[in-house]
Amino acid sequence: MPELAQTRRLTRPMVGELIERHGLQPSRALGQNFLCEPGVVDKIVRLSGVQAGDDVIEIGPGLGSLTLGLADTGARVTAIEADRYLIPGLTEVLETAGLADRVTVVHADAMHLDWGELLGGRSWNVVANLPYNVSTPLVLDLLRDQPALTQFLVMVQHEAGARLAAGSGSRTYGIPSVLLSYWATARVVDTVPNSVFLPRPRVASALLKIERHERPLIDAPFDRYATLVRAGFGQRRKMLRRSLAGLLSVEQIEQAGVAPTDRAEDLAPEQWGALAQL
Repeated sequence: MPELAQTRRLTRPMVGELIERHGLQPSRALGQNFLCEPGVVDKIVRLSGVQAGDDVIEIGPGLGSLTLGLADTGARVTAIEADRYLIPGLTEVLETAGLADRVTVVHADAMHLDWGELLGGRSWNVVANLPYNVSTPLVLDLLRDQPALTQFLVMVQHEAGARLAAGSGSRTYGIPSVLLSYWATARVVDTVPNSVFLPRPRVASALLKIERHERPLIDAPFDRYATLVRAGFGQRRKMLRRSLAGLLSVEQIEQAGVAPTDRAEDLAPEQWGALAQL
């Protein structure tokens, strides 16, 4: 691929040729939709703010479209790929583009990785096109368990991005957005059409920017906070005096400055924190 050696970007014909030559069968179950639009790669890299010398985690690099853009900045990239059949193609792409020395490829499932050993206590950015089927639990687990991951720019299914970034009172506000708010702020910074992938997914994607708080804004243990949030939204049509019965009394709810007649979606994260402090 002489063009790749010059441009350091994968186009749709290149991705198609790699899939055919390596005998790959992209798996819908694994969310294998390969990004093949250089302009979108450049936009993601720009929005991520990644610079030379930064340490970057990429989860699910696939055949390396985004990996090339990240490594081209001079950043040190650790690319975590669960599918061993993709790694030869990814390695070929990096070597052809002359960027293999800036990328460490790790064959592992990000949901079951020993993150502490990998991260080594340094501060990292996460920039990734996440598989749709694991994006929400993976983001929440990493925020909870890996404080070294300080900034995220992740591409997720549009609906999942809206839920994670939602504010109180909105239709999409729910457990994911309230749990995320304990650790970080999130906002959708752009949308991505399905036409930039091969094969095309059925839905559009969103670019979600997540920035970790320097310290949690909620002055209560996370497990207690999460228990209340899940109980409240588990019966979201009921008033809090009913959905939180057995966890908090009406008097305690009032003591936190919350109306017992409110419903789960009415409460901002800080109000859930006030309840959890009790």
